[in-house]
Amino acid sequence: MGGGLLKVAERAGEIGASALQIFSDNPTAWRRRPEPPPEAPAFRQRLAELDIGPLAIHAAYLVNLAGPDEILFDRSVEVLRHELVHAPAFGARFINVHAGSHRGAGVEAGVARLVDGLSRALAEAPDGPGAPLVAVENSSGGGDSIGVNVEQLAAVLELATAHGLDGRIGFCLDTAHLWGAGYDISDPAVIDGVLAEFDRLLGLDRLWMIHLNDTSSGLGSRHDRHEHLGEGWIGPLGMAHLLRHPALDHVAFYLETPGMEEGFDAINMARVGDLVAGRPLTPGPLPRPGTGPGPTPQAGPTAETPAQAGGRAGA
Repeated sequence: MGGGLLKVAERAGEIGASALQIFSDNPTAWRRRPEPPPEAPAFRQRLAELDIGPLAIHAAYLVNLAGPDEILFDRSVEVLRHELVHAPAFGARFINVHAGSHRGAGVEAGVARLVDGLSRALAEAPDGPGAPLVAVENSSGGGDSIGVNVEQLAAVLELATAHGLDGRIGFCLDTAHLWGAGYDISDPAVIDGVLAEFDRLLGLDRLWMIHLNDTSSGLGSRHDRHEHLGEGWIGPLGMAHLLRHPALDHVAFYLETPGMEEGFDAINMARVGDLVAGRPLTPGPLPRPGTGPGPTPQAGPTAETPAQAGGRAGA
Protein backbone atom coordinates (compact mmCIF):
# COMPACT_ATOMS: atom_id res chain seq x y z
CA MET A 1 0.00 0.00 0.00
CA GLY A 2 2.91 2.31 -0.73
CA GLY A 3 1.63 5.89 -1.05
CA GLY A 4 -1.63 5.33 0.78
CA LEU A 5 -4.92 3.58 0.22
CA LEU A 6 -6.46 6.20 -2.05
CA LYS A 7 -3.44 6.11 -4.35
CA VAL A 8 -3.81 2.33 -4.53
CA ALA A 9 -7.45 2.70 -5.58
CA GLU A 10 -6.60 5.35 -8.19
CA ARG A 11 -3.77 3.23 -9.58
CA ALA A 12 -6.06 0.22 -9.90
CA GLY A 13 -8.50 2.36 -11.86
CA GLU A 14 -5.72 3.74 -14.08
CA ILE A 15 -4.51 0.32 -15.18
CA GLY A 16 -8.03 -1.02 -15.82
CA ALA A 17 -8.30 -3.37 -12.86
CA SER A 18 -11.76 -4.50 -11.83
CA ALA A 19 -10.65 -6.35 -8.68
CA LEU A 20 -7.96 -5.59 -6.11
CA GLN A 21 -5.91 -7.33 -3.44
CA ILE A 22 -4.11 -5.45 -0.67
CA PHE A 23 -2.33 -5.96 2.61
CA SER A 24 -4.19 -4.15 5.37
CA ASP A 25 -1.01 -3.76 7.42
CA ASN A 26 2.66 -4.78 7.41
CA PRO A 27 2.74 -8.24 5.78
CA THR A 28 5.95 -9.28 7.57
CA ALA A 29 5.02 -8.33 11.14
CA TRP A 30 2.79 -9.85 13.82
CA ARG A 31 1.81 -6.51 15.31
CA ARG A 32 -1.39 -5.06 13.85
CA ARG A 33 -2.57 -1.47 14.11
CA PRO A 34 -5.47 -1.36 16.60
CA GLU A 35 -7.87 0.28 14.13
CA PRO A 36 -8.09 0.59 10.33
CA PRO A 37 -6.32 3.64 8.85
CA PRO A 38 -8.38 6.84 8.80
CA GLU A 39 -8.55 6.85 4.97
CA ALA A 40 -10.32 3.46 4.89
CA PRO A 41 -13.85 4.92 4.40
CA ALA A 42 -12.67 7.13 1.51
CA PHE A 43 -10.83 4.14 0.02
CA ARG A 44 -13.98 2.02 0.23
CA GLN A 45 -16.04 4.76 -1.39
CA ARG A 46 -13.52 5.28 -4.20
CA LEU A 47 -13.45 1.57 -5.04
CA ALA A 48 -17.25 1.66 -5.28
CA GLU A 49 -17.12 4.69 -7.58
CA LEU A 50 -14.57 2.92 -9.80
CA ASP A 51 -16.58 -0.35 -9.70
CA ILE A 52 -13.55 -2.24 -8.41
CA GLY A 53 -14.30 -5.39 -6.48
CA PRO A 54 -14.26 -7.82 -4.91
CA LEU A 55 -11.52 -6.51 -2.67
CA ALA A 56 -9.31 -9.17 -1.10
CA ILE A 57 -6.99 -8.71 1.87
CA HIS A 58 -3.96 -10.98 1.87
CA ALA A 59 -3.15 -12.11 5.40
CA ALA A 60 0.35 -11.51 6.74
CA TYR A 61 3.01 -13.86 5.44
CA LEU A 62 3.88 -14.96 8.98
CA VAL A 63 0.50 -16.65 9.47
CA ASN A 64 0.73 -20.43 9.74
CA LEU A 65 -2.43 -22.08 11.02
CA ALA A 66 -1.23 -25.62 10.21
CA GLY A 67 1.83 -25.89 12.45
CA PRO A 68 2.24 -27.52 15.89
CA ASP A 69 3.97 -24.59 17.65
CA GLU A 70 1.41 -23.22 20.13
CA ILE A 71 2.77 -19.68 20.28
CA LEU A 72 2.92 -19.29 16.49
CA PHE A 73 -0.50 -20.89 16.14
CA ASP A 74 -2.07 -18.49 18.65
CA ARG A 75 -0.44 -15.52 16.95
CA SER A 76 -1.67 -16.73 13.57
CA VAL A 77 -5.24 -17.11 14.82
CA GLU A 78 -5.14 -13.62 16.29
CA VAL A 79 -3.83 -12.04 13.07
CA LEU A 80 -6.52 -13.76 11.01
CA ARG A 81 -9.19 -12.78 13.52
CA HIS A 82 -7.99 -9.18 13.36
CA GLU A 83 -8.16 -9.17 9.55
CA LEU A 84 -11.70 -10.55 9.62
CA VAL A 85 -12.92 -8.08 12.21
CA HIS A 86 -11.51 -5.06 10.37
CA ALA A 87 -12.19 -6.23 6.79
CA PRO A 88 -15.58 -4.43 6.57
CA ALA A 89 -13.87 -1.08 7.16
CA PHE A 90 -11.95 -1.59 3.90
CA GLY A 91 -14.94 -3.10 2.10
CA ALA A 92 -13.11 -6.41 1.74
CA ARG A 93 -15.04 -9.52 0.72
CA PHE A 94 -12.20 -12.04 1.03
CA ILE A 95 -9.35 -12.67 3.44
CA ASN A 96 -6.79 -14.75 1.58
CA VAL A 97 -4.64 -17.04 3.74
CA HIS A 98 -2.08 -19.68 2.84
CA ALA A 99 -2.95 -23.24 3.87
CA GLY A 100 0.30 -23.33 5.82
CA SER A 101 2.93 -25.87 6.84
CA HIS A 102 2.52 -28.84 9.16
CA ARG A 103 6.20 -28.51 10.14
CA GLY A 104 6.76 -32.24 10.19
CA ALA A 105 3.57 -33.21 12.01
CA GLY A 106 2.07 -34.73 8.84
CA VAL A 107 -0.60 -33.65 6.39
CA GLU A 108 -3.53 -35.02 8.39
CA ALA A 109 -2.40 -33.21 11.54
CA GLY A 110 -1.77 -30.05 9.52
CA VAL A 111 -5.25 -30.10 8.03
CA ALA A 112 -6.82 -30.59 11.46
CA ARG A 113 -4.75 -27.76 12.90
CA LEU A 114 -5.64 -25.43 10.01
CA VAL A 115 -9.35 -26.05 10.42
CA ASP A 116 -9.12 -25.54 14.17
CA GLY A 117 -7.42 -22.19 13.57
CA LEU A 118 -10.00 -21.14 10.99
CA SER A 119 -12.79 -22.09 13.39
CA ARG A 120 -11.30 -20.07 16.24
CA ALA A 121 -10.72 -16.98 14.10
CA LEU A 122 -14.16 -17.08 12.49
CA ALA A 123 -15.88 -17.55 15.84
CA GLU A 124 -15.03 -13.93 16.69
CA ALA A 125 -15.60 -12.50 13.20
CA PRO A 126 -18.64 -10.88 11.61
CA ASP A 127 -21.12 -13.36 10.13
CA GLY A 128 -24.14 -13.15 7.88
CA PRO A 129 -24.75 -11.70 4.40
CA GLY A 130 -21.84 -9.62 3.15
CA ALA A 131 -19.51 -10.71 5.96
CA PRO A 132 -15.87 -11.32 4.98
CA LEU A 133 -15.01 -14.82 3.84
CA VAL A 134 -11.76 -16.77 4.14
CA ALA A 135 -10.16 -18.00 0.91
CA VAL A 136 -7.61 -20.75 1.64
CA GLU A 137 -4.79 -20.81 -0.90
CA ASN A 138 -3.11 -23.84 -2.44
CA SER A 139 0.61 -24.43 -2.01
CA SER A 140 3.48 -25.28 -4.34
CA GLY A 141 4.54 -27.99 -1.88
CA GLY A 142 7.76 -26.75 -0.31
CA GLY A 143 8.53 -26.79 3.40
CA ASP A 144 6.03 -29.37 4.65
CA SER A 145 3.16 -27.30 3.27
CA ILE A 146 -0.39 -28.57 2.95
CA GLY A 147 -2.96 -27.80 0.26
CA VAL A 148 -0.52 -29.05 -2.38
CA ASN A 149 -3.15 -30.82 -4.46
CA VAL A 150 -6.90 -30.83 -4.96
CA GLU A 151 -7.32 -33.85 -2.70
CA GLN A 152 -5.72 -32.02 0.24
CA LEU A 153 -7.91 -28.98 -0.33
CA ALA A 154 -10.90 -31.33 -0.32
CA ALA A 155 -9.75 -32.72 3.02
CA VAL A 156 -9.70 -29.16 4.40
CA LEU A 157 -13.25 -28.57 3.15
CA GLU A 158 -14.53 -31.88 4.54
CA LEU A 159 -13.23 -31.15 8.03
CA ALA A 160 -14.26 -27.49 7.87
CA THR A 161 -17.79 -28.55 6.94
CA ALA A 162 -17.85 -30.86 9.96
CA HIS A 163 -16.95 -27.78 12.05
CA GLY A 164 -19.84 -25.79 10.57
CA LEU A 165 -17.61 -23.56 8.42
CA ASP A 166 -18.98 -24.40 4.97
CA GLY A 167 -20.11 -21.16 3.38
CA ARG A 168 -17.59 -19.14 5.38
CA ILE A 169 -14.47 -20.58 3.76
CA GLY A 170 -13.65 -21.12 0.10
CA PHE A 171 -10.49 -21.42 -1.93
CA CYS A 172 -7.91 -19.56 -3.96
CA LEU A 173 -5.80 -21.26 -6.62
CA ASP A 174 -2.43 -19.71 -7.37
CA THR A 175 -1.29 -20.67 -10.87
CA ALA A 176 2.42 -20.56 -9.98
CA HIS A 177 1.73 -22.81 -6.99
CA LEU A 178 -0.16 -25.28 -9.19
CA TRP A 179 2.83 -25.44 -11.52
CA GLY A 180 5.31 -25.87 -8.69
CA ALA A 181 3.15 -28.67 -7.27
CA GLY A 182 3.35 -30.55 -10.59
CA TYR A 183 0.23 -29.50 -12.52
CA ASP A 184 1.28 -28.70 -16.11
CA ILE A 185 -1.23 -25.92 -16.63
CA SER A 186 0.51 -24.75 -19.79
CA ASP A 187 -1.68 -27.47 -21.36
CA PRO A 188 -5.38 -26.53 -21.65
CA ALA A 189 -6.35 -30.19 -21.26
CA VAL A 190 -4.61 -30.31 -17.88
CA ILE A 191 -6.43 -27.14 -16.80
CA ASP A 192 -9.73 -28.73 -17.76
CA GLY A 193 -8.78 -31.79 -15.72
CA VAL A 194 -7.82 -29.76 -12.65
CA LEU A 195 -11.09 -27.81 -12.75
CA ALA A 196 -13.11 -30.99 -13.27
CA GLU A 197 -11.43 -32.61 -10.26
CA PHE A 198 -11.97 -29.48 -8.17
CA ASP A 199 -15.64 -29.44 -9.15
CA ARG A 200 -16.03 -33.12 -8.29
CA LEU A 201 -14.30 -32.96 -4.90
CA LEU A 202 -15.10 -29.45 -3.68
CA GLY A 203 -17.49 -27.77 -6.12
CA LEU A 204 -16.38 -24.89 -8.33
CA ASP A 205 -18.77 -22.60 -6.46
CA ARG A 206 -16.20 -22.74 -3.63
CA LEU A 207 -13.41 -21.46 -5.89
CA TRP A 208 -13.54 -17.70 -5.28
CA MET A 209 -10.09 -16.41 -6.25
CA ILE A 210 -7.30 -17.16 -8.70
CA HIS A 211 -3.86 -15.64 -8.32
CA LEU A 212 -2.81 -15.25 -11.94
CA ASN A 213 0.96 -15.58 -12.10
CA ASP A 214 3.38 -17.05 -14.58
CA THR A 215 6.37 -18.83 -13.06
CA SER A 216 10.11 -19.23 -13.51
CA SER A 217 10.20 -22.36 -11.30
CA GLY A 218 10.42 -25.85 -12.75
CA LEU A 219 7.37 -28.04 -13.09
CA GLY A 220 6.92 -30.00 -9.86
CA SER A 221 9.91 -28.25 -8.29
CA ARG A 222 7.96 -27.34 -5.12
CA HIS A 223 9.31 -23.81 -5.63
CA ASP A 224 7.32 -20.59 -6.02
CA ARG A 225 8.87 -17.87 -8.17
CA HIS A 226 6.36 -15.59 -9.87
CA GLU A 227 6.97 -14.21 -13.37
CA HIS A 228 5.31 -11.71 -15.70
CA LEU A 229 2.38 -13.11 -17.68
CA GLY A 230 3.60 -14.94 -20.78
CA GLU A 231 7.27 -14.83 -19.74
CA GLY A 232 7.34 -18.01 -17.69
CA TRP A 233 6.83 -21.72 -18.15
CA ILE A 234 3.01 -21.58 -18.08
CA GLY A 235 2.96 -19.22 -21.04
CA PRO A 236 0.21 -17.52 -23.06
CA LEU A 237 -1.76 -20.63 -24.02
CA GLY A 238 -2.36 -21.80 -20.45
CA MET A 239 -3.02 -18.31 -19.14
CA ALA A 240 -5.52 -17.51 -21.91
CA HIS A 241 -7.35 -20.80 -21.36
CA LEU A 242 -7.85 -19.96 -17.68
CA LEU A 243 -9.02 -16.43 -18.35
CA ARG A 244 -11.49 -17.55 -21.02
CA HIS A 245 -12.73 -20.66 -19.21
CA PRO A 246 -16.55 -20.58 -18.96
CA ALA A 247 -16.49 -22.47 -15.65
CA LEU A 248 -14.58 -19.55 -14.10
CA ASP A 249 -17.00 -16.75 -14.94
CA HIS A 250 -17.71 -16.27 -11.22
CA VAL A 251 -14.06 -16.19 -10.13
CA ALA A 252 -12.01 -13.07 -9.40
CA PHE A 253 -8.47 -13.10 -10.83
CA TYR A 254 -5.70 -11.20 -9.02
CA LEU A 255 -2.18 -10.45 -10.24
CA GLU A 256 0.82 -11.10 -7.99
CA THR A 257 3.44 -10.57 -10.68
CA PRO A 258 6.86 -8.93 -10.09
CA GLY A 259 7.47 -5.20 -10.04
CA MET A 260 3.93 -4.13 -9.18
CA GLU A 261 5.13 -0.79 -7.83
CA GLU A 262 7.58 -0.26 -10.71
CA GLY A 263 4.96 0.03 -13.47
CA PHE A 264 4.76 -3.64 -14.43
CA ASP A 265 1.25 -3.85 -12.97
CA ALA A 266 0.01 -1.92 -16.04
CA ILE A 267 1.92 -4.20 -18.42
CA ASN A 268 0.50 -7.35 -16.88
CA MET A 269 -3.04 -5.94 -16.76
CA ALA A 270 -2.72 -5.06 -20.45
CA ARG A 271 -1.59 -8.63 -21.10
CA VAL A 272 -4.73 -9.95 -19.42
CA GLY A 273 -6.71 -8.16 -22.13
CA ASP A 274 -4.30 -9.40 -24.79
CA LEU A 275 -4.70 -12.99 -23.67
CA VAL A 276 -8.48 -12.80 -23.61
CA ALA A 277 -8.59 -11.18 -27.08
CA GLY A 278 -5.89 -13.38 -28.65
CA ARG A 279 -3.65 -10.40 -29.43
CA PRO A 280 0.16 -10.29 -29.32
CA LEU A 281 1.30 -9.58 -25.79
CA THR A 282 2.03 -6.01 -24.76
CA PRO A 283 5.83 -5.63 -24.77
CA GLY A 284 7.49 -5.74 -21.40
CA PRO A 285 10.75 -6.56 -19.66
CA LEU A 286 12.74 -9.59 -20.69
CA PRO A 287 13.05 -12.34 -18.06
CA ARG A 288 15.67 -11.58 -15.47
CA PRO A 289 18.92 -13.54 -16.10
CA GLY A 290 18.68 -17.05 -14.74
CA THR A 291 15.02 -16.80 -13.73
CA GLY A 292 12.99 -17.36 -16.88
CA PRO A 293 12.71 -20.19 -19.38
CA GLY A 294 13.47 -18.07 -22.44
CA PRO A 295 12.68 -14.95 -24.44
CA THR A 296 9.43 -13.13 -23.94
CA PRO A 297 6.72 -14.77 -26.06
CA GLN A 298 5.09 -12.04 -28.14
CA ALA A 299 2.43 -14.09 -29.95
CA GLY A 300 -1.04 -14.41 -28.55
CA PRO A 301 -2.57 -17.83 -27.82
CA THR A 302 -3.52 -19.97 -30.82
CA ALA A 303 -6.05 -22.74 -29.84
CA GLU A 304 -4.16 -14.57 -16.18
CA THR A 305 1.47 -5.19 -2.70
CA PRO A 306 0.67 -5.72 -2.66
CA ALA A 307 -6.65 -9.72 -12.27
CA GLN A 308 -11.02 -11.08 -13.72
CA ALA A 309 -11.83 -11.70 -17.45
CA GLY A 310 -13.87 -14.83 -17.04
CA GLY A 311 -14.96 -13.08 -13.87
CA ARG A 312 -13.13 -9.86 -12.84
CA ALA A 313 -9.40 -9.07 -13.07
CA GLY A 314 -7.16 -6.86 -11.03
CA ALA A 315 -3.92 -6.12 -9.35
